[in-house]
Amino acid sequence: MNNDILVPLAFFAMIAAIVLVPTWLKSRERRDMQATLRASVEKGQSLPPEVIEAISKDNSKPVQTAHRDLRAGVILLSVAIGIALLGYAVSFAEAEAFYPIAGGAAIPGMIGLAFIILSIFNKNKG
Repeated sequence: MNNDILVPLAFFAMIAAIVLVPTWLKSRERRDMQATLRASVEKGQSLPPEVIEAISKDNSKPVQTAHRDLRAGVILLSVAIGIALLGYAVSFAEAEAFYPIAGGAAIPGMIGLAFIILSIFNKNKG
């Protein structure tokens, strides 16, 4: 296979693996849990309230709070600053490399800024 095709193919395969592998592992874990619960119910054992509560917690999403929005915003701003610093460091070797890398850093930076603004206006401060 030609190396010009192999590099982009590997990149997209890595992205697909990052998305698909955790999803597959979580579905396998749920299937095993359901099989265990089904076997205990078939044997006539009752389910403790803790087990039922744990199962229902997996399906519910946590409430978005101002604290979570602020935390996500700060993390994304830190990632953007790190990418921009990488561009600055690369610009010593290649002078024109800073601007495209800084442009890429602007994406997580703006998303982080949006999260911080959302944390200010979020009524759920908990």
